[in-house]
Amino acid sequence: MHRRSFLTLLLASVAPVGFVRSRWLQQEADFFEAPVETQQRFYELLDLARWKGWDQLPIGRCMGEVGKTFLGTPYVAGTLEGPGEVCRINLQGVDCVTFFEYLLGFARTLKKGKAKFEDFARELVFIRYRNGQLGDYTSRLHYMSDWILDNVRKGVVKDITAALGGKPYHPTVSFMSHHPDRYPALKQHPELVAKMQQIEQRLSNAQLFFIPQSDVAAIEPKLQTGDILAFTTSIQGLDYGHTGIVYRADGAAYLLHASTEAHKVFMDTTVASYLAKREKFTGVTVVRPLEPV
Repeated sequence: MHRRSFLTLLLASVAPVGFVRSRWLQQEADFFEAPVETQQRFYELLDLARWKGWDQLPIGRCMGEVGKTFLGTPYVAGTLEGPGEVCRINLQGVDCVTFFEYLLGFARTLKKGKAKFEDFARELVFIRYRNGQLGDYTSRLHYMSDWILDNVRKGVVKDITAALGGKPYHPTVSFMSHHPDRYPALKQHPELVAKMQQIEQRLSNAQLFFIPQSDVAAIEPKLQTGDILAFTTSIQGLDYGHTGIVYRADGAAYLLHASTEAHKVFMDTTVASYLAKREKFTGVTVVRPLEPV
């Protein structure tokens, strides 16, 4: 399916077995970590995207086409965790958040005319970390509300929920600080729990919007391919319980996501149908990717 370029073959011939680590120019600390197979897949996908002309599409449609190449990719949790905080990248296994981050980061790299894996890694740092700056564990945008607010400020996405008729959403965010034993970094570095609690307090006071489950069918015609969906949840201490993107086909808005139920990237039912079958999800927040500048 993918065309193997000379650059891909060259990378395979010279790269060491296991992980390859790179550095920011003029900086001492490593900033990303990725398996060789992930870097190979990136270059193969870059070849395919250029051959298909996806770089000429609006960014949302570009994300949708790239997303379809991930169909069947295994759902794997915890790929961002490990010793120290670096931008970990693994295209061989994704969760619901890393899936859409990879699509968005790749589309931004492609549409900027960039061609190196390091460029892709820099885009991921920009969208994955607060203010685009990689620091300690708490600099990562762990909560989806934090991700949305920060990437709206950076001009990466636009929150269109209110414009769709959304209602104010005020979740009380506290899950990570109340359950630090579930997060290895917080368990190993308890001094970070207080920092996380401060972040949670700020998020609990933030202005967010959501489309209630009962209203989602009515706004489906306004959704576009590549729109990022964050599903609000009734689980105490959390803001959102799942994410995915919209893929429009045959006049309908389908959910393309890394599914915990299917254990893989999966083209699901329409967004409204998906929500109607899940009691813990109360509605959805919609953010639309913006063209990179």
